[in-house]
Amino acid sequence: MSRVVGIDHLVIRVSDYEKSRQFYGRLFEFLGFKISEEYQDATGWSNGNTLFWIGRADDQGQKHKHRTGDVGFHHYAFRLRSRKDVDELEAFLKNDLHATIVDPAGEYYDDYYAVFFLDPDGLKLEGMKYGERTAKAK
Repeated sequence: MSRVVGIDHLVIRVSDYEKSRQFYGRLFEFLGFKISEEYQDATGWSNGNTLFWIGRADDQGQKHKHRTGDVGFHHYAFRLRSRKDVDELEAFLKNDLHATIVDPAGEYYDDYYAVFFLDPDGLKLEGMKYGERTAKAK
C-alpha cells in the first residue's frame, strides 16, 4: 500500500502575476525561502522542505476573484519556530509588506499562537506556532 511521506508542493493561481511575485518574493525572503525554479508564468520558492508555487491565472480564471467561503482553498499555514517568530512576521507584514492582517498575532486555541493575513488576491495565509508553552513546561 502507498504511503504519503510529506507534502511536496502547493501551487496557487494569481490574478496579477507580477504583483503576487513581488509580494511572495518579499514574504519568502523574510521566511528563509529561495527561488527554486522560475518560468515565464510560474515561480516556485523552497526552504529545503516546503515548496510553494504561484502561477498566472488564465483569462477565464481572472473573471472571478477569490471569495473566502467558496469551495476550494481556505488558508495555508506556515509553521514557525516560536511565538517570537510569529510576532516578527506580523511586524514585517504590517511595516514592510503592508499586507492586510485579518487576525492579529494571538492565541487562537490552547497553546496555538498565530497571525492570519491576506495575499494580493485575498487568499488567507497564516504564520503559526503550536505547543511552545507546553514544551517549556516539561
